[in-house]
Parts: sequence; C-alpha cells; structure tokens
Amino acid sequence: MYSPYTWPEILPPAGGDMSIDWQGYDSGDGYDELIDTGGAPREAAEPLCRYLASLSTGEIEERKRAADLSILTMGVTFTVYTEEGGSIDRAWPFDIIPRILSAQEWERAEAGLKQRVHALNLFIDDLYHAQRIVKDGVLPAWVLEKSVNFRPECKGVDPPHGVWAHVCGSDLVRDRDGTLYVLEDNLRIPSGVSYMLENRLVTKRVFPELFEHVNIRPIDDYPAQLFDMLCSLSPRPGDSPEIVVLTPGIYNSAYFEHAYLAQQMGAELVEGSDLCVGDDDCVYMRTIEGPARVDVIYRRIDDLFLDPETFGTESVIGVPGLLRAWKKGKVGLANAPGAGVADDKVVYAFVPKAIKYYLDEEPILPNVPTYLCMDPRHREYVKANLDKLVVKPANASGGYGLLVGPHATATQRAQFTRLIEHDPRDYVAQPVISLSTVPTLCEEGLERRHVDLRPFILSGAASYVTMGGLTRVALRRGSLVVNSSQGGGSKDTWVVDGRAH
Repeated sequence: MYSPYTWPEILPPAGGDMSIDWQGYDSGDGYDELIDTGGAPREAAEPLCRYLASLSTGEIEERKRAADLSILTMGVTFTVYTEEGGSIDRAWPFDIIPRILSAQEWERAEAGLKQRVHALNLFIDDLYHAQRIVKDGVLPAWVLEKSVNFRPECKGVDPPHGVWAHVCGSDLVRDRDGTLYVLEDNLRIPSGVSYMLENRLVTKRVFPELFEHVNIRPIDDYPAQLFDMLCSLSPRPGDSPEIVVLTPGIYNSAYFEHAYLAQQMGAELVEGSDLCVGDDDCVYMRTIEGPARVDVIYRRIDDLFLDPETFGTESVIGVPGLLRAWKKGKVGLANAPGAGVADDKVVYAFVPKAIKYYLDEEPILPNVPTYLCMDPRHREYVKANLDKLVVKPANASGGYGLLVGPHATATQRAQFTRLIEHDPRDYVAQPVISLSTVPTLCEEGLERRHVDLRPFILSGAASYVTMGGLTRVALRRGSLVVNSSQGGGSKDTWVVDGRAH
C-alpha cells in the first residue's frame, strides 16, 4: 500500500552489525510517538525508523559523539542551582533520536494553541479593565482576589494590539489513548526556545541526509518572527525600532537563551544598569556615544524585580521608572507586566470556560481534568486520593514543589495534606497522565522515555506558532519529570509533511 511518507531512495542495503532492532524495542502499554502497539513504526516515523535500523552500532555511536561535540563546541549550556546556593553550568543533554509529528496532526494543534492564547490575552485585558468574566460569574472572585501575580499597578493600561502575553509557552502532553492535552500555560517568562533551535542545528549536523530526503518543516524563522512581533510593539512604528533583550545577568539559568536570542535578532543584550528612564519618560540605553532611545524591551526579568520605583523592592537588576514609561506608551514591553495573572494553575482550570466566554467556541485542545483544593469537595477528594494524583503549587515552575502521588512516600503525602490544609488556594491536583514515550539512546541501550512538548506562540500585530516545539524528555527510567533542572533532556521535534522529495 502506498504511504505518503515512503522514502526508499537513500536507504543502504540491510545487513551488518545492526544497533537498533525495532522489533525488540519495548514501546510499553502507553502511546509511543514512533512505534505503535504492534511494534511497527508509525506512518510519519517510518522513514526515520528504517534509516536508523540500517546503521551499525559504531555508526550510531559516532553520530551520538558528534552531537555531544557540537553541543560543547556551540557552548549550549543550562544552569543548575545547588542546595548550597551555588550554580553549575552543564552541557545541554540531548538525544539524537527525534520525536515526529505528522503535519496533519500539527495543524490542529496549531489552531488550538492560537485559539487558547487569543482567549488568554482577552482574559488578561479584561481583568485589568472591566473584569466582566468575574462579574458574570464565570471566574470566581476568590481566584482573582488571591492571585499572587495580579498587578493592580497595571489596571487601565492598554498595551499595543490589546496583547499582554506576547510570548507564550504552552506545554502539551499526550495520554495513553493518543489525545493531546494542554498541561499548563507559561505566560510570564517562558524559556526553552533557544534549545529548540539548537537541537535542530545539531540534528542537521548529525543526520544531514535525512533533511535532504524528508520534508521536515523548518523552525529557523523563529528569531525573525520574534523580531517582527517586537517591532509591532514600538511606539515609533515609522522608524527602525531599537530593540533590547533585558537579562538579569550571567548567573541566570536561562542566560544562554537571552544571549542567543539577542544575537540572532541583532538586538542589544542589556542589564538593568544599562538602561535609564529620562525626564521625558522615554527609556534610554547607555552607550559610548551617549544615550540611545530604546523602543521595545524583551524582558527576561520577573515583574517584581522589573522596576523598584513601582514595586517597592530593592531590585538592582531592574530599571527605576520603567513601568511609568510603559504605561505612558513610551516603550513596548514583552511580556507585559501583569501577564502572569493567567500563568496560574488555578486559572488554568478556567481556560476552557474563558475560551467559550470570549470567543464563543469550544476548545480545540482539552485541559487535563483539574481539582481545585480551594473547593471543599475537591479538597476532600484530593486528600483522600493523594496516592493517585499529581499535586502542584499554583505558581511554581521548573518541576519544583510538586507531588507525584504514585511515586511518593507516606511521609511526603502527609506533608502535602498539611500544605493543602494550610493554603488550599495554592494547590491543584490532576490525575497522573501517562505521558507518551519516544525511543531514547540510554546506557542500557534503546529504551522508551516519557516526553512532553513546549511550542511557543507569538502574539503581536499577528500570531505565530513554532513548527513543533521543544520536546523535553525524562531521561531517568520511569520518571515523568522532564525539566532539565530535574534530570531531563531534550530531542529535536519534527513536523513531517506527507510527501517525499
């Protein structure tokens, strides 16, 4: 039978020392992204699986070493903070076997992500203006009253295009039945896109022949798309805007990404001390030739550290007066201060209702069922079923502070019972999603490892979704925690057209 993914022309003849025997690969009883339950490659993954099976053990090891060397040569690192308060830079952990999605499936996911972020931006704008969604009883008042990321200082502000979350990273997971769910939305300072781009560069070096014969949709336009989106926020649209990336500095865990994106966009990488707000409420960058006006700031600093004048902190990484300049329309800020009000796992539970409320549409991508510990009925259910649920703090990130009930001890579950009783607003619970898996090269050989996917959505004068996203992989056997700070790594993500060259 004809397959749109058939790709016979570059496969070497079978034989020799084969390192990957797909029939011997255990795809488990869940959903594997490359291999179906019968042990055969999925249609979009068939060319890749056939090609990998044709390589000898030595050739596979050579490609793996080439990937490791490329990462070291390019200086792709991430920072891990130690319990002693220090930090360690480590090479980015990368597995050479990519994760593959068909173009048809991705088009539906892309539409769902655009729908979701559009509704979230309407939601944020509403909260800082009329708060209709609260008055109409769709969002309970207690959700907003106890939100740690709602910024009263932003009330009444009208950012360009009505957009608050210009860069969003929504995490997608697939359950054992193959359904894609949105696990959470990251709207404050989402990170990881630079690793998505670097993963593709490494894979092109390791498997250049694959990119010659398979229609893998490109992702390298992201820096240009990001630059164009930022330009659309400029208060001086007729001129060539001055764009800067504001970083907390070299000790931040995402500093590699800050520097990478600034370099790719041709923008200046600055720290708070490099900027100042003038008497005219414009933002200026200090240069050897004198102050230069800044039009748009892609900020990678949390709200409360952004402007010590507004938020009353003693932050030395922010810019005094920056909120004043933004509110007067003298500078564009991405993401807008206050966007984090929607980056809350309690708010997450109401996003499907927000989509219906603002857009009069049913969600294209579903939420994972979520229990709100603030609700007495939900709270009692969660406490009685901690051994079956994942419990998450409402505003934590990076895989910290959560309880994976089936893997937790009785002592840990008792501790979370106390935490929930002390501050029920701060906790939600969800059923354990048996994350999909992807074959991964491990010390023990080829084994399945759990993965998620973080696409990035840009919103400005137009919207844009990355073609695929950052696939994060839990490198520890049986682990569901994919964060790099918790022992995770990553893979290249391919969206494959159903046509061979």
